[in-house]
Amino acid sequence: MKLDDELTISQLEEKVWRFIEERNWGKYHKPKDIAESICIEAAELLELFQWRSHEEVEKLMNREDYKDRVREELADIIIYILSFAKVADIDLSKSIIEKIEKNAKKYPTEKYYGKAHLEE
Repeated sequence: MKLDDELTISQLEEKVWRFIEERNWGKYHKPKDIAESICIEAAELLELFQWRSHEEVEKLMNREDYKDRVREELADIIIYILSFAKVADIDLSKSIIEKIEKNAKKYPTEKYYGKAHLEE
């Protein structure tokens, strides 16, 4: 069983916040600063794929050392997202469900099935 199947978002958020509080870093975790950090970490993830073809990335993702780097950058992004949600008092699960429902209306299956956009 994957750990993803056992931990809730709230449990992860609490772990992240405990880590922050143990170091007295809460003063650095303000919405603007966290948003900047999310962007910085996302850029670090993107950098792992920069200038590589889809085929090259597919091969690299089969290497454990490369996948570890991707895993770490992805974790950094999620850690900051969880911190942001805590600071801003945002229910991530609710936000995600609402956004998926909004996107379902905006991009109905019958019009967008297999298409990234509609032809004009």
